[in-house]
Amino acid sequence: MNKHSVPESDSSPVDLPLVVLTVSLDGTMTATIDGVEYEPGPGEGEAAWTRASFPQIIDHASCDRTRAIRVEVHEVDGSTFTEVLAARPRRPAPQPEVSEPVVESRAARRRRAEPVLVEITGDGFVPGEDISCALILTRTDAAPDGTARALLDTNQLTAGADGTVLLVGHVSGRVVTRSLA
Repeated sequence: MNKHSVPESDSSPVDLPLVVLTVSLDGTMTATIDGVEYEPGPGEGEAAWTRASFPQIIDHASCDRTRAIRVEVHEVDGSTFTEVLAARPRRPAPQPEVSEPVVESRAARRRRAEPVLVEITGDGFVPGEDISCALILTRTDAAPDGTARALLDTNQLTAGADGTVLLVGHVSGRVVTRSLA
């Protein structure tokens, strides 16, 4: 192999499942995944797919967002939208801690105190949608019934915070405001 040669590829095929959503005049949708019709099952709670079902269909097709998929949405007016949705990044495996004897100050031991958790809840979200919790300390997902739940460590709150927390739905646009006081 000289310096101008192209190395052989590893011949790994790229496999992106294709999700096609076709919107009807009455607002319902049909969904196919790789050409196979995907219908709401008895546990889905719906007779037909609607726009609110979008996160549920995407989660199913992407194996709960562990693999990338291609989505085509065919609207009633004939327009088509295409998007490739990437998988969520994998979290790195935790590194083993190397224990070295460390002398801690009294202040350092106080800062390392046990977390004090506060639960923030809200409703009116689209089932399965991503929810941001602002002071943007954490993110959560909506439960199948559209509710959201986030646990916050009060040690994460800064001295300048006013104690107001927001839950923001990324699909529904729903914003729920809660006070920690």
